Amino acid sequence: MGSGEAWGLLFCLALWGAAQTEPALPEKQWRAVDVVLDCFLVKDSGHHGTFASNENRAKALLVLKQVPVLDDGSLEGFTDFQVGSVAQEDPPVTFVASVDQVQIPQAEALLHADCIGKEVTCEISRYLLQARQEATGETPAWFIANVQVSEGGPSVSMVLKTLGNAENGAVQPSTMNLSLSPQDTVHTAVEFLVTTQTPSLNFLLGTSASLHCGISMAPGLDLISIDWRLHHKGSGHLVYSWTTGQEQAKREGATLNTELLHMAGNASLTLPSITTKDEGAYICQITTSLYRAQQIIQLNVHASPKIRMNLISEDQPPTLICSIAGYYPLDMAVTWTREEPGGTPVQVSGASFSSLRQSTAGTYSISSFLKTESGSAGVTYSCQVTHNSLEEPLIASTWVAPPGTGLLSFPHLHTWAPGSRPKPSLASPFCLVLLVVPASSCPARFLLTKITGLITPTKYSLRLHSSPIAVWQALGSG
Repeated sequence: MGSGEAWGLLFCLALWGAAQTEPALPEKQWRAVDVVLDCFLVKDSGHHGTFASNENRAKALLVLKQVPVLDDGSLEGFTDFQVGSVAQEDPPVTFVASVDQVQIPQAEALLHADCIGKEVTCEISRYLLQARQEATGETPAWFIANVQVSEGGPSVSMVLKTLGNAENGAVQPSTMNLSLSPQDTVHTAVEFLVTTQTPSLNFLLGTSASLHCGISMAPGLDLISIDWRLHHKGSGHLVYSWTTGQEQAKREGATLNTELLHMAGNASLTLPSITTKDEGAYICQITTSLYRAQQIIQLNVHASPKIRMNLISEDQPPTLICSIAGYYPLDMAVTWTREEPGGTPVQVSGASFSSLRQSTAGTYSISSFLKTESGSAGVTYSCQVTHNSLEEPLIASTWVAPPGTGLLSFPHLHTWAPGSRPKPSLASPFCLVLLVVPASSCPARFLLTKITGLITPTKYSLRLHSSPIAVWQALGSG
């Protein structure tokens, strides 16, 4: 178990103990606590933003000192991190970081991640300045810490600046040499951070999307520019840019609230009426007078399929078609099942498919064909469609009449997900019109039958008699 994990376990036990012995406070109160994260230190200074290999990393510990978080009483008895309290077996390099000059809005998510079963990925590497800084008696070094909470949690990139040796008496690595021993402690201050609450988002086609990007920086730094870029399938382009007093939207309707930017450091991008062309990885890049950092937000566009069942051939055996239209992205699965009266659905094979079609909106459509096998009492066939835009599969069904009975096969005039089958309603009538010619001894008659509500073909069917037409309730009591 790593030192950060041990510290997190103690914290979780403290939370549990507090929950057992102390009543919750009526209102949350702010409290400053130390947030301790297990990290990796990248040895190679040539590392540029992507995660390094295991051979190129060393254990490290990042301690964010006295971070303000809301306390509901569960932090009672929680103690601050003490340098030297880490177990000495394979000790990590410890980065102690002051957060006095910035705000970390995701501090609670970082603090409670272990207790709610989420993992925190943390990597520290050298950081090269965007602009030269005037030489001083002591040349500091800079690092960047990239922290990501699993399962859709927040992501934070922090620029750390080492503090002077005279100020803290700790190790300060040379600007040109990153040679740190396992027991070293590096005292730093967080001077700039870029964060996002949601690194991955799903939006329905045609809705508006808001991509979060937040900024916090130390006094004395100037905000120079904000660039939002979209990368997808190997290509990229600028979507929106902001510089002091000037903004440019390359994508129609793309906006950034400059009032929230200046008041709260909110650099979020809003995209109205998203299309499939808006899908991809959005890079929010923030440039200040000294630092530059970024966050990546993956935007996924979804469109739910619509399905319809039809009988395209009444020849024996009949052929069914299941039409699936208007879905995105492409991945989708179709399953056919066959169910005899009193039996259970059994998956069937042998279905064929039409060519894939794509609309001008970018959505897909396809049809699946199945030649049926009749049963002596009729058979119900179902087409089930699964897609990542659906919480549950969509199902369309039809009852196929037994051969030689004169019964008409027809589809269920509905589509539903399991557990959400609609109830009959007088508000949704439909008409079934049949043109029937009886035996030659009887005059031809036309029958117009209006049925209100939901027809269940396994219960009702129509039969052609040599006598005048009759409606036969052949199956079930209905």
